[in-house]
Amino acid sequence: MLQWLPYYNRHQFMGDMLAGLSLSSLFIPQALSYSIGLCRLPAKHGLYTISIPTLIYACLGMSPQLSVGPEATVSLMVGAGIAQHQKQPMDPESAAAIASLTAFFVGLFTLGLGLLRFGFLDSLMSRALLRGFITGVAIVVLIQQTIYLLGMDDIAKHAGITIASSSLDRVLFIISHLDAIHSPTAILSGCVLVALIMTSRIKKQSDTIFIRRIPELLLVVIISTAVCRIFRLDELGIDVLGQVGSPHQSPLPFPSWPYLPEGANMKNVLINAAVISIIGFVESIAAAKTFARKHNYFVSANRELVALGTCNVIGSLFQTFPAFGSLPRSKVNESMNPQTPMSGMVAGIATLIVTGYLLPHFYYIPQAMLNSIIFMAVVALLQELPHDLKFMWNMHAWQDIAMLTTTFIITMAFSLEYGTAIAVLFSLIITIKQTSYPRITVMGRVKESLYKFGPIKNSRGLVEHLEEVLIIRVEEPLYFVNTGQLKDRLRRIEHYGDLSVHPSEAPLRSSENLRYIIFDLGGMESIDASAVQILYEIIESYHARDIHVYIVKVQPYAFPLLERGDLLRLIGPRQLYNEVADAIQAVEYDISST
Repeated sequence: MLQWLPYYNRHQFMGDMLAGLSLSSLFIPQALSYSIGLCRLPAKHGLYTISIPTLIYACLGMSPQLSVGPEATVSLMVGAGIAQHQKQPMDPESAAAIASLTAFFVGLFTLGLGLLRFGFLDSLMSRALLRGFITGVAIVVLIQQTIYLLGMDDIAKHAGITIASSSLDRVLFIISHLDAIHSPTAILSGCVLVALIMTSRIKKQSDTIFIRRIPELLLVVIISTAVCRIFRLDELGIDVLGQVGSPHQSPLPFPSWPYLPEGANMKNVLINAAVISIIGFVESIAAAKTFARKHNYFVSANRELVALGTCNVIGSLFQTFPAFGSLPRSKVNESMNPQTPMSGMVAGIATLIVTGYLLPHFYYIPQAMLNSIIFMAVVALLQELPHDLKFMWNMHAWQDIAMLTTTFIITMAFSLEYGTAIAVLFSLIITIKQTSYPRITVMGRVKESLYKFGPIKNSRGLVEHLEEVLIIRVEEPLYFVNTGQLKDRLRRIEHYGDLSVHPSEAPLRSSENLRYIIFDLGGMESIDASAVQILYEIIESYHARDIHVYIVKVQPYAFPLLERGDLLRLIGPRQLYNEVADAIQAVEYDISST
């Protein structure tokens, strides 16, 4: 906050105030929907989850566009986590206690990652894995919300369908109980969905700024609530929000430490908090960096982790559930052109005012309308799937498509926890596989040149091997992870001349003719002790075979470790050069002298 507040002016405040008020008109209905429809908590906890995290992020966050608060994927995982503790539905107070405790541990995990500078983990989960998981979650939520939109939730409870049930069980329930659809609820849900779709299309097609800034969610909430109150739709069996709070209650509860209610399991809370931390962190950082690239400013993943962790730790003291950045909602916030994170602070203050003075007027809000808002928010999560699939198909990225499909199927068929575990496991396997192979390049002499060298791969015959000489360029720092395969790769290069040649093919060169090997370490900016030891063993094995080893372009940071590891003494000072051309000249001199 200290980076932008000293230079803040009235013009920026006017823009932030308009953006913040517009955001709150979207935020408040969404928070009510997520709290009731996904977390199965009293509506007021959704409002708490707006106000505190939003105010904290405005002070510590770096992205003016990122909207932090209740998020669809995270909210569903909170609800699923609460349902794991016992088969029968929990009382609201116990459920809220579990949600707040989950938020507390989510905050601790996230804050710890930020303080320990683990922000680089945002690149651990690939876009394909994240898209597969989000798509699976979106379909799970759509199926779940369809039951509520059709007014079948009471019958579903009697049939044993809970928030922890699989999507297949829900689909089979809907198909087998079509005759139990509650017509008034289904008609109201359909009208709200049509209204939201039509207003969204009108806003996108309009060139008028006023029309594009109309808060359609707020209008739908006001109109549907008025219709429900005037025509007493609740008497037709349509569920309404009911009493949310007392007329003169405080905007926030008195802060208190989260606790584990009786009958709950701490292990389940910790596991769910860890999973939520991973998914929320990856989604939030991805959204923040997207806006940073678009609007040309810098976002530190570590500082964002600290901000998000602080939001959840402090928020948990005020009975919030986990809050993270939401990309669809942030895109709406971006369209309002916020100048600074002050816009989020305005949205938080507006929520506090609503919580303190307007809760009694929420009595006649139809729950079908809130479920319709969730339905549309989740549909927005699916909008990027066709683009990503088309791009992967055009790129022939079959591995990415396979990972996306696998993650999606597991999330759908089993549970969010299994989907998350598989996504993280895939990411770890891919990361370890790609980092375990050192990036090395086979070099050769450019045809019709004397001392000009280049990569042999993809040279179209313009670069050729030197007889009796092998030139290896190391492209990256060497450490214990990527040097384990170095011996095998060098041996393969000796036989086949190139790593792209399959081992089943006939060798392109004979390793028996190899007499000289030159290591170009220009790309190796650093090296650790394990890599020095492996490199020492490699050079010893070459010496045992009477192969001369030369090293060129040793970097300043790597030189001391190579020296302390006796590797430079093993090679000898006459085998150390600044350029490949110098080493080649020494080789030619040695050949001519023998």
